[in-house]
Amino acid sequence: MSIDVSGIKQGQRMMWTAGDYPDLARTIATVGELVAERAQAGAGERLLDVATGSGNVAIPAALAGADVTGLDLTPKLLEVARERSAEAGVKIEFVEGDAEDLPFDDRSFDRVTSCFGVMFAPRHDVAAAELVRVAKPGARIVIAAWTPEGLNGRMFQTVGSYMPPPPPELKPPVMWGTEDHLRGLFAESGAELAFERHMVVYEHESPEAWFEYNERVLGPTIMAKAALEPQGKWEALRAELIGLYEDANEADNGTMRVRAEYLLAVVQLPA
Repeated sequence: MSIDVSGIKQGQRMMWTAGDYPDLARTIATVGELVAERAQAGAGERLLDVATGSGNVAIPAALAGADVTGLDLTPKLLEVARERSAEAGVKIEFVEGDAEDLPFDDRSFDRVTSCFGVMFAPRHDVAAAELVRVAKPGARIVIAAWTPEGLNGRMFQTVGSYMPPPPPELKPPVMWGTEDHLRGLFAESGAELAFERHMVVYEHESPEAWFEYNERVLGPTIMAKAALEPQGKWEALRAELIGLYEDANEADNGTMRVRAEYLLAVVQLPA
């Protein structure tokens, strides 16, 4: 593959450093708790959380008694994760690293998780193979990813339609939110896969205010604005995204209540 994955990853590091993703991550904290629960995190289990962000899975897993390591590409997010884990009173090892090149020995972990994280690795097959490599025989891998047809999947697709197309070798991150794609990624492992579909509910004062909040805190939105505003394309995208939230809005009192679908996959490796 002739793509510059190092350049892509540097861009991702910049993207998730921009704004204040940990503040937004608070709105999806319950997903991290569910991932830790489905992973059966508990005493005696060694758990690796890949692309841990601000610790939404790592902290509840540690609170459940697991021996947790959290890995992320972005130092800024790891700083917040360390602060949050200290506030929660749990000891977690946080490591800066790459989901496509995990700095751990083969068969190191009883549980491997990723919540809206590994889906952004450029090469899906490489990242999936790494999750399997560091997992012990009989280990459980649990992944949460936005579905393409869900609200956030459509948001990413809308933003992407205004940006230069990625290399054809790269598949969209939301492919991790499709069952067939995950079956293909883990086919060689011999794993049994089970799937659940869930919703995250976002509530805010209005769709436009929600978008303005995302303009301040969400890295992909911030980077898109920086790229498109000088080209005079930002206002069109802004209007389209606000329209997306307005169409999805279930509130009838002037506020906003929208639901974003995600796929939760439990990958059970053979013993």
